[in-house]
Amino acid sequence: MNALTTFSIWAQRNRWIWAAIGVLLLWLVLSVVTNRFSLSSLSGIMLSASFLTIVGIGQMFVVTTGRGNIDLSVASVITLSAFVALLTIKGQDANLAIGVAAAILLGLAVGVLNSLLVVGLGIPAIIATLATGYVLATATLLSNRAIPGFAVSPALKTLASGRVSGVPIMAIIAILGVAATSLVLRYTVFGQLLSAVGQNRAAARLAAIRNGRVIAAAFIISSVLASLNGLLLGAYIGGAFLEMGQPYLLQSIAAVVLGGTLIFGGSATAVGTLFASILLILIVTTMQIIGLPPGAQDIVQGIVVIFVLALAGRQAMVRRSAADPTGNNDAATAQTAARQS
Repeated sequence: MNALTTFSIWAQRNRWIWAAIGVLLLWLVLSVVTNRFSLSSLSGIMLSASFLTIVGIGQMFVVTTGRGNIDLSVASVITLSAFVALLTIKGQDANLAIGVAAAILLGLAVGVLNSLLVVGLGIPAIIATLATGYVLATATLLSNRAIPGFAVSPALKTLASGRVSGVPIMAIIAILGVAATSLVLRYTVFGQLLSAVGQNRAAARLAAIRNGRVIAAAFIISSVLASLNGLLLGAYIGGAFLEMGQPYLLQSIAAVVLGGTLIFGGSATAVGTLFASILLILIVTTMQIIGLPPGAQDIVQGIVVIFVLALAGRQAMVRRSAADPTGNNDAATAQTAARQS
């Protein structure tokens, strides 16, 4: 077995490597083209990518449940959470605990609502979460009218934009979150149940796994992380504005799939989501350096997402068919997870 074959086999198990290679290559190209790119500039990229990583991790849990599940409400959750933070914290550190609690409660409420629509009523996730997003958009408009000002808590501002030895605090938070998520996916019962449900719901049901609970947990995690991200993002930019969470809708999906999480569900990689988030921010930065207008930037990002989704979907189908055409592997995975639960 030659080195290329060995690497190919290893890369199939560690799909995050392609996003990591993309980050390295694009960063090197930008470093050659302009003198503005160095390790210090990369830390700035990491800061921006940290916010995307937090949302991406939540989106990753939903995608892993399979059947094309995607949470389209994250953008509205981010925006509304930023407004709720301004209304509750009012720029005072003394109210910070109340603001964090409000953000968590908002995420829990939205997650439960999405779960009821998807699991309880059987509405497709794309339609259900899109409808939830419209409801939240209305709540955001009402919150916008009630905003007295844009004062930001100093402690929260430090957390969102501060640095420790030149390293953004948000980057540290994102990395710790990725590490914790990787441990959950690989070593906990919930992680195995999530993979089993995503691979084959019928087999998981036969193995006595409660699919609804697993799917509901994924949507709740996604909404809570999006809400906390909105809290931090609002502190970083110094306020809130309508549609501030919109860029994270398309980018969070792209980060998940580009990072190596299977779009058909059943297999996720938090490390890949981190590297893909950095890569997407680098792509946006490159387009800004070139001078592309915002509309053209959206088109390029849309093309990248479509290409990645098409490629990921094709590879996932081939991989599943080659692994076990009868689906026995899925059943075995589900039964193992059920025994450990």
